[in-house]
Amino acid sequence: MAAHFTTVTPILRMFDIGKAREFYLDFLGFKVEFEHRFEPDLPLYMGISLGSAVLHLSEHHGGCSPGARIIIETTGLAGYQAGLLAKRYGYARPGLERQPWGATTMTVTDPFYNALVFSESETAATS
Repeated sequence: MAAHFTTVTPILRMFDIGKAREFYLDFLGFKVEFEHRFEPDLPLYMGISLGSAVLHLSEHHGGCSPGARIIIETTGLAGYQAGLLAKRYGYARPGLERQPWGATTMTVTDPFYNALVFSESETAATS
């Protein structure tokens, strides 16, 4: 039987739950899917989503390292970017960048040095 691969879920390191919530939920618009701690005073591990994009955020020091860079395939990027700019978030005012391979991207770096690259292909933008 051949393998069938369906999704990839990046795990990104976080150090401050309040800053993570402010950035991912309030600014970018993700919603919490779940939160888990082995005990009340242990690190938080949570799943968040924005449409079909799913990320896991972890306070666990051994689970991942800060400084990741992920690409989130997107449609309607210009409208999403305009909505982000309208929020007047004090730590990011992301711009759109036309790439030589035909995509438009918007890079936003979280408070923990992880870069999220929202990317819309030329064909998706015209569909």
